[in-house]
Amino acid sequence: MQTLRIIGEIDQQHRLVVCVPRSFPSGSVEVLLIARPDGDDDAGLQWMNGISQEWEGEMNDPREDIYSLTDGTAADEPR
Repeated sequence: MQTLRIIGEIDQQHRLVVCVPRSFPSGSVEVLLIARPDGDDDAGLQWMNGISQEWEGEMNDPREDIYSLTDGTAADEPR
């Protein structure tokens, strides 16, 4: 199962509107809605969404995978 956190909006017709990266496979999904309290900073969310769209190509490029899970040690492991 793949997990993707996205921010969307519910329009006036009560439809969920979101943009999903093209790298995410098509098919059925399970959606969990969490309503944000009024007054949340939309500018921060818009910035985060913009950056994720700008960096999508680079982050999905396998040539950018310069580290593996076996590199280094976990922060909580003794040295």
